[in-house]
Amino acid sequence: MAQPQLDVLSVGDVVTDAFIRLLDKEEKIEHERNGETWLAIPFGTKIPFDHSEIIEGVGNAANASVAFARLGLKSGLVANVGSDQFGRDIIASLEKNKVDSRFVHINPGKLSHYHYVLWYKDERTILVNSVDYEYHWPRFRVIDIPKWMYFSSVGKYADEYHDQISHWLEAHEPVKLAFQPGTFQIELGVKRLKKLYERAEVLAVNREEATTISGGDHGDIHDLFDKLHVLGPKIVLISDGHAGAYASDGQNRYKMPIYPDPKPPFERTGAGDAFTSTFVAALVKGADVQSALLWAPINSMNVVQHVGAQAGLLSEKELTSYLHKAPHWYHPEKIR
Repeated sequence: MAQPQLDVLSVGDVVTDAFIRLLDKEEKIEHERNGETWLAIPFGTKIPFDHSEIIEGVGNAANASVAFARLGLKSGLVANVGSDQFGRDIIASLEKNKVDSRFVHINPGKLSHYHYVLWYKDERTILVNSVDYEYHWPRFRVIDIPKWMYFSSVGKYADEYHDQISHWLEAHEPVKLAFQPGTFQIELGVKRLKKLYERAEVLAVNREEATTISGGDHGDIHDLFDKLHVLGPKIVLISDGHAGAYASDGQNRYKMPIYPDPKPPFERTGAGDAFTSTFVAALVKGADVQSALLWAPINSMNVVQHVGAQAGLLSEKELTSYLHKAPHWYHPEKIR
């Protein structure tokens, strides 16, 4: 039996996160004069920790794929895993979360991505190690072509992979692209990924990333929008932590506050992924930018009440319930 067309195909690296809950009294935060913040741990000794927790099938694109599935969309993932038990566990986790895993490639003789998350209070520092997979864009039958692609973080060995995806998108014009560039993609630079920025229906970044990518004025949201729109994306979404988020469709610009936390955040991993993927999910379902801005902060709020990036992701019914209970001030403000 032919499988139904995917609403969204997410693309990016998938990992296992090993959370290590640190004790408040054993570590501390140090602030440098240049504004950098460091997690300080005693050196050359044994220190106790609270507990550890293993979460499979995460990463920017994988988190998005689960968010799409929870919100009732037909969701799939293109990613790479190794031929180890971690890879098998990742695929099982995706399938458990109703994500189509047929485009997850198993690399013989390779290990799967495995990250360590040092979890201190409500923040985390992630120890990452990129595996040198040979990235290849899969072959698609006509019935496999999705309505949207959500492209996010891939490793430093995936340089030419971007060209393969760009060429495929050129050949499949109806597919809409949401681009959430990761660390290595931002390091590659705008010129190298010019076609992806031009092709994007949605470009999603945080304020610091917007500044780095555009070379604009960090303190001037309109300057950031102006410079990012010049790159080509139709809609630009800029998240700004506790200050909320901003969105522009090229004509109108909005500021959106955060949804009020029911209690202090428990652990912040995946808040940005939840925000961006929920914004895109609303667009896929036919919402306009203002309506999508109403959805996005709610999923982000709930994710930080749980460990990891996926446990707190909401269904559409649950998200709508929170929206009905929102305070009167919770709405987009037009700023231009």
